[in-house]
Amino acid sequence: MGAMRRFLPLIAAFLIGAPALAEPVHGIAMHGSPALGPDYKHFPYVNPAVKKGGKITYGVVGTFDSLNPFILKGMRTTARGVWDPELGNLLYEPLMTRSSDESFTLYGLLAESAEWDDDRTFIQFNLNPKAKWSDGTPVTPEDVVFTFELLKQKGRPPFNSRLDAVAKLEKVGERSIRFTFNDKANRETPLIIASSTPILPKHAIDAETFDRSGIRQVIGSGPYKIKSIQPGERITWERDPNYWGKDVPAKIGFDNYNEISVLYFLQTSTMFEAFKKGDIDMYPEGDAINGNPDASHWGQAYDFPAANRGDIVKEVFEPRLPSGMFGLLFNTRRPLFSDERVREGLSYVMDFEWMNRNILGGAFKRTQSFWQNSTLGAFGNAADEKERALLGDAIGRLSPELLAGTYRMPVNNGSGADRAILKRAVDLLSEDGYSIKAGRMVDKAGRQLSFEIMTQNAAQERIALAYQRSLALIGVAMSIRSVDDAQYQSRVNTFDYDMVIRSFPSTLSPGTEQINRWGSASRDAQGSFNYAGVADPDIDRMMDAFLKARSLDDFQRAVRAYDRLLVAGHYIIPLYHVGSQWVARWKYIDRPQVTPIFGYQRSTWWDRRAQ
Repeated sequence: MGAMRRFLPLIAAFLIGAPALAEPVHGIAMHGSPALGPDYKHFPYVNPAVKKGGKITYGVVGTFDSLNPFILKGMRTTARGVWDPELGNLLYEPLMTRSSDESFTLYGLLAESAEWDDDRTFIQFNLNPKAKWSDGTPVTPEDVVFTFELLKQKGRPPFNSRLDAVAKLEKVGERSIRFTFNDKANRETPLIIASSTPILPKHAIDAETFDRSGIRQVIGSGPYKIKSIQPGERITWERDPNYWGKDVPAKIGFDNYNEISVLYFLQTSTMFEAFKKGDIDMYPEGDAINGNPDASHWGQAYDFPAANRGDIVKEVFEPRLPSGMFGLLFNTRRPLFSDERVREGLSYVMDFEWMNRNILGGAFKRTQSFWQNSTLGAFGNAADEKERALLGDAIGRLSPELLAGTYRMPVNNGSGADRAILKRAVDLLSEDGYSIKAGRMVDKAGRQLSFEIMTQNAAQERIALAYQRSLALIGVAMSIRSVDDAQYQSRVNTFDYDMVIRSFPSTLSPGTEQINRWGSASRDAQGSFNYAGVADPDIDRMMDAFLKARSLDDFQRAVRAYDRLLVAGHYIIPLYHVGSQWVARWKYIDRPQVTPIFGYQRSTWWDRRAQ
């Protein structure tokens, strides 16, 4: 009879279709198991013995008028630090946090453990009983339910779609929450739920006014509280001495400053001048827009007193990540760019070799695919029979070179006017009805092929000018419009541009974020990152394949197939990538000796003056 009692819950679960019972785990991984065991003390890339104290001031280009990054109005004008993987999630926290030294592995934070089944039909989060909001109120399952329902109603993409894959969200016991998934879920869904959504305090948020941008009092569960705000100019955070999570293993060695300030600048040149004077303490070479450092600036701009005295430390970090993609992006919503042949022809016009030698100091290599330098990339990795089968009919869209992993952008002779490559471009444009008449590239109606590229800083303008020079050789008229940060953000939110220069970082575990960049579902969603306006069933199918892949081999094949289709679509004119991260800092700012897979982590650094 006792044995029967033990099996009754399992029998009942089977009969009613509920998930099988699971053992709580301290961490979850997309593929395989977490590298760190349940008794781990801290992440391997921190200094667990660091003495907290001191302060740091960061500099950013832009402005802010909001403390809510989860709505469309505040998407790109929210003060840094609120929900910020780069500077640290200072105010709000997720249920579980990501290790930067593993491809995609999460460890407990607000939730001290999780439970799921092998098929990932559900996940249950068990909240840490110590988790509290900054006003001392406990974090509860009701807060989690409130957060997901509020973001579904009033959040921006992708926060408003988190529950699309959830059949049931329920409180379980006193401090647990279970998400049961529907057929829209994939194997990454539980990890996105766990790590990519901030948990908000139900008792401190007015749901009616949540979608209104602005500066107002906020309460979070994170390690910092807001000390002072000067809208558009500065926000200062102070470490909460009563932070509930300071002893959680995943937070040991993090959040080391007593005070963090973020200063806002109109342009990078004035931000660098502030760094030289000591008004800001770090200067990462390269910004969030171009994603790559300026070689000439790195080599020539550090001849000033503080640097010459040795007060400035210049360091190069080597993350172990794929190349990503940085380039000039076509908005295919524009009829002009709807034809793939036009995009390909215009791509060939870019004389990268001339630009690299004359503008970039010859410091860069051209990018050939989105996951270059990894097993996930199309470039350098031939498609095997299983990948070809996965591609199905889409294989007919790919050249033999793309399938063999040998396709690359044409290499110019560097003269700035390589006639052979320009002829290839003209031939492709002629397939869509264009021809050169009186020195102008015109369509059948005699209208000149013309478009505008929108830029937002001097580095982008230099690239645009080089491209403009090459286009003029075949009679294409391209204008350049430089806009301020506010106008740029407004126009990219509404896809109001012909061409922009964008960076798409790549990780070793691409997942649901790709839908927001290249998926059909995001094409018309304002505020999405689908800047190119892509809506392609084959691309959607490859995303679905890698999101549902159970084995690492199947996952890698699906991402390579996806990479090949993105390259074949000529949605972006590839430029260059740098595998290194270049950072200058005042020497009193120190760091751990270990650099994780994802590169340096600002939130693990500290102020040596506090030691």
